[in-house]
Amino acid sequence: YFYASASPWLPKRFSGALVGEMQRKFMGTLWNTYAFFTLYASIDGYDPVNQKAKSEDFSLMDKWVLSKLQSLIKFVDEGLADYKITETARAIAAFVDELSNWYVRRCRERFWGKGLEGDKLAAFETLYTVLTTLCGLCAPYIPFMTETMYQNLVVNNVPGAKESVHLTDFPKADMSLVDKKLEDDMEAVIAAVQLGRACRSAANMKVRQPARALYIKGAKLPETMAALIADELNVKGVEFVDDARAFTTYKIKPQLRTLGPRYGKLLGKISAYLAQADGNDVVDTFDRGEKLTFDIDGTGVELAREDTLIEPMQKPGFMAESEGGMTVVLDTNLTPELIEEGFVREVISKVQTMRKEAGYEVTDRIAVTYEAGEKLAAIIERGAKDICGAVLAESLTAGAPAADAYAKEWSINGEKATLSTRRL
Repeated sequence: YFYASASPWLPKRFSGALVGEMQRKFMGTLWNTYAFFTLYASIDGYDPVNQKAKSEDFSLMDKWVLSKLQSLIKFVDEGLADYKITETARAIAAFVDELSNWYVRRCRERFWGKGLEGDKLAAFETLYTVLTTLCGLCAPYIPFMTETMYQNLVVNNVPGAKESVHLTDFPKADMSLVDKKLEDDMEAVIAAVQLGRACRSAANMKVRQPARALYIKGAKLPETMAALIADELNVKGVEFVDDARAFTTYKIKPQLRTLGPRYGKLLGKISAYLAQADGNDVVDTFDRGEKLTFDIDGTGVELAREDTLIEPMQKPGFMAESEGGMTVVLDTNLTPELIEEGFVREVISKVQTMRKEAGYEVTDRIAVTYEAGEKLAAIIERGAKDICGAVLAESLTAGAPAADAYAKEWSINGEKATLSTRRL
């Protein structure tokens, strides 16, 4: 808390609430990531010494997080040498947040597969490398927590390892693993995803409801990155555009403070003219550094940007958000097929919630039954394969719950249903 909130040599008023917030956001996030890894490593019997993935098995996400890790090591090493304690602490906290909320969340299904080879082994090796490196990198900041992690991750698994993280050398960056373009591209992906989520929130559209398309202005990314955005935001396609005017416009109003003294009685007609003008054309004129000129009753009117009030507007069926030179537009028009897919995803979510509430292990296979109206029952029947695959169900049948099943009533997008699960 004291490292990240301000330079240690500056006066700082103590706040128990802020200490708790830092513990939750940084230490809690790091510990949860560590706990996630140890859970699945224990289930699969992962051996970091004798089980190594092939280079071709490492995914784009693996390469990104390893590159980001090396860049972080370099920044922290150089920063601490220059007594930049606060800057380095904040950089570590930001990395841990992306590790948990981007890498692990995007890759968690890789840890659920059967066996321990190929892509799954690469995921284990990558996360193990990141966590053990963070032990050394964070040791000066959180000595006791990193020691606990190091003992379990390294001492218990690596013969001949130093008996304490505080006896190891400080990590050194391997610049051969750094891919700056990959890091920059992923940063743009994360920014686009954040704006896309804001679009969904503004449109009151759940992430589980598939959308038809997402349009991005201000970035050009490879197809692999576009696929990440599409999957994360649950859209069928991502398109990079040079102009967002097909989806957005602007509402232009006169600035009374500047125009009142100049045009007086003409203000009403100026307002009417601006109301019917193409907002995109008006903003383009201002962006070129030009003034907007037109005639009202034979009187020439000349407006600069400061003479207007500009309000971004979305065209019907689209929702847009902008930040830092990037504009993201979500197509909110829904087809019957998209709506049905949204129902299927909602059912999956409800069953997953019931698995947790019933206390099932992550590897437990289950049987699912359902009672629903004609519309929802037909949707569940058509989506049975996807539902079973997502919730580890051996069967999905219509009917009343079994006596030993865990049952619960739900409202799924306004359709009432009773779902039940039974461990096999």
